[in-house]
Amino acid sequence: MPDPQASSPDLSDLAARLVAGERRALARAITLVESTRPDHRAQAIALLAVLPPRQALRIGLSGTPGVGKSSFIEAFGLMLTGQGLRVAVLAVDPSSARSGGSILGDKTRMERLSRDPSAFIRPSPSQAELGGVGRRTREVVRLAEAAGFDVLLIETVGVGQSETLVAEMSDLFVLLLAPAGGDELQGVKRGIMEIADLILVNKADGELKATASRTVADYAGALRLLRKRPQDPEGFPKALPVSALEGDGLARAWDEMQALAEWRRETGHFTRRRAEQAQSWFLSEVRTGLLGRLQRNPAAGRLAALGADVAAGRADPVAAAAEMLATLD
Repeated sequence: MPDPQASSPDLSDLAARLVAGERRALARAITLVESTRPDHRAQAIALLAVLPPRQALRIGLSGTPGVGKSSFIEAFGLMLTGQGLRVAVLAVDPSSARSGGSILGDKTRMERLSRDPSAFIRPSPSQAELGGVGRRTREVVRLAEAAGFDVLLIETVGVGQSETLVAEMSDLFVLLLAPAGGDELQGVKRGIMEIADLILVNKADGELKATASRTVADYAGALRLLRKRPQDPEGFPKALPVSALEGDGLARAWDEMQALAEWRRETGHFTRRRAEQAQSWFLSEVRTGLLGRLQRNPAAGRLAALGADVAAGRADPVAAAAEMLATLD
């Protein structure tokens, strides 16, 4: 049950200021949901429960290091704010093993966008979470939507499972790549290609412009070979060239994103996807909560002992798990 403090005037004031779009209130609310203190957790749950069900377009974004993700997000974000839209960038940074804090410092990497009054940038340390996605990223997305942002850009650290996890909480998933030769195409995992709605080849300018065009053609050909997905209209997924440096291709990329999102809304895919995401969020919270309770349970000693036996090769992982679960019956 939420803490009694959850109905305090202070929390009600925070919710009101957040819904009114106050950036400082949003920052404070994010700090609250990311806190591991039990009293803060209770307040965060209560805060999320009273927020209005607003929706923004959630765009997941990933790419290999050096592809120019920060430059792209800044140029793309500035283009959107220039059209009167409010943009929130939720960048999940790798965590420092020493301090647990963010390493990349997105506000430093996106200096112009961070000064835009219609933009909000929040780097969140992944805190060793599987796939580099912050433990409370879904809740931060919910807060940003309640604060009235129109577009959410959820940037991943691009390590292993992060693409899949972010795709599961996004409406569209964009893969950003750099111009490269044909051999580079072989290095892109098929799984990532299958979840991408749009592949953008960045740095399509200067001496790399011709190379970028060839790379787009290579990826477009590869995408045509993939199995047709029911959530895609004719022509999707597709590959396009963009230049964060010169701004070329950004408007077309945004037009394609809007067209895809609108088609999915009209055909019901958008609503079904949001429903599946909500259910997945619920089950994830239940699993995490159950494991946390188990670790605090008197049976936690048995959990540690069985874990040690498995690590030492004295017990089979499946049998040990069954034995542990049997103690809870």
